Amino acid sequence: MYAFIEGEVCEKTNGLLVLLAGGVGWQLNCSNSTLMAAPAVGEKMRCYTFLSVREDAMELFGFSTREEKELFLQLTSVSGIGPKTALGLLGSMPLRELNLAILLGDVNALSRAPGIGKKTAQRITLELKDKISQADVSAHSDAEIPAAAASALVNADAASEAVEALIALGYSSTEARGAISRIRGEADTPEDLIRLALRAMAGM
Repeated sequence: MYAFIEGEVCEKTNGLLVLLAGGVGWQLNCSNSTLMAAPAVGEKMRCYTFLSVREDAMELFGFSTREEKELFLQLTSVSGIGPKTALGLLGSMPLRELNLAILLGDVNALSRAPGIGKKTAQRITLELKDKISQADVSAHSDAEIPAAAASALVNADAASEAVEALIALGYSSTEARGAISRIRGEADTPEDLIRLALRAMAGM
């Protein structure tokens, strides 16, 4: 219904942003990432928006980028992930790292977000992994990548190939992604990743 709202920042509080536009103060539920990206009070900002309509409430959610809004919509499509939980996940790490964690099935990284347990993290990776591309991970060039994330990005293709190979060998997608996630960073090629993953799953 609302693509975005552009106006003057009036308030920035915990989880909420108020923009003055057209004589109306729009209260937006936001992630910590959007709040940190918001300019100082009195300055102008464009927020991409999503209107959530339920029987008992109407809430407006705001995002500093289209990419954050898109990932929010993907997260809330996962069973058991509501808007507030999705915002908590979006604010738990930079968007690039969140996309990378989903792409690589990094359950441990996802489960560090508030309200996200291991089972929920596994469900997120299972349902969204195929919707995350390396273009999503490579986006947001204005943000710096930690060295560990940059290394993981370089090896993302190798990890994906290794997961596919393990599935072809008869392992479930959950087992394959979990094994590759555990030995991530120990090898650079699909062959070495497969070898290490098989050894890890065999308890060697």
